Amino acid sequence: MQQPLWGIDLGGTKIEGVILPSLDNPQPIVRTRIDTEGHKGYQHVLQQIHRLLQTMQQQSGLTPTRVGFGTPGVLDPVLLTMKNSNSTSLNGMPLQKDLEEKLQLPAVLANDANCFALAETHWGVVKQQAPGAQVVFGIIMGTGVGGGIVINGQIWNGKHGIAGEWGHNHLDDSGGPCYCGKTGCVETVIAGPALQRFYKSIGGSECTLKQIIALHLAGTDHAATQTIERLCHFFGKAVSVVVNLLDPDVIVVGGGVGNIDAIYSKGVESLQHFIFNNRVDVPVLKPALGDSAGVFGAAALVA
Repeated sequence: MQQPLWGIDLGGTKIEGVILPSLDNPQPIVRTRIDTEGHKGYQHVLQQIHRLLQTMQQQSGLTPTRVGFGTPGVLDPVLLTMKNSNSTSLNGMPLQKDLEEKLQLPAVLANDANCFALAETHWGVVKQQAPGAQVVFGIIMGTGVGGGIVINGQIWNGKHGIAGEWGHNHLDDSGGPCYCGKTGCVETVIAGPALQRFYKSIGGSECTLKQIIALHLAGTDHAATQTIERLCHFFGKAVSVVVNLLDPDVIVVGGGVGNIDAIYSKGVESLQHFIFNNRVDVPVLKPALGDSAGVFGAAALVA
């Protein structure tokens, strides 16, 4: 009998868990969440995960044999400690080892962008619109910019565990300093906060990304339109590097910035300008799973 798939998505504000019957049946047996309470420290986060897993067992009457975890940041494949996590209490910690000791279960870890790409491959827009895709590049553009690579239905982590991290390729010095210590990273140019900073720098007011999009669509604010046009220009330029190197069968764009429709028209036109080819054939798609992608992808890790 096929074992149900247990997944937990470890976020900065919430920890969400799901139990799915199988890769062929993604209708949740249980789906629940609790607050992360990360400000209380690393050990408390581990305790919250343990508490959530106990709740999932009680609600389902099932017992897991192993659990997949979507995490901010990645587990260093050599040091076996976490790195590059914006939930800073995780950095430098042996999260996989500590989870396995706490839960008395094997744990499989992958970063949230990889889980997003994996879920959209198995159950989302890739399954629906590009079912033969062998190489999928999943993008998350929101507060930051991340990416994940799925090859033949499996995450490609890379030698350093950073495969797909296009958000910290250099794009343009105008982005300014990045938290990673470099300057002009993709994230500093086309992430949500970067767009808001740019709008304020040329428009003189402070607006949310949703407000900037609305002003652009209304056609009443030149600064908003300039911000969206700049986004599309640099989106194409940044993605061209990925396409030239990886040449994926499909690209899926998630996150709040990924909701901007112009990316799929003007952004793809920009990609056509920068790509090392005479046309763009790779489909650039919106995701289908919404906020389910992270936790579903975590469950798919143990399929």
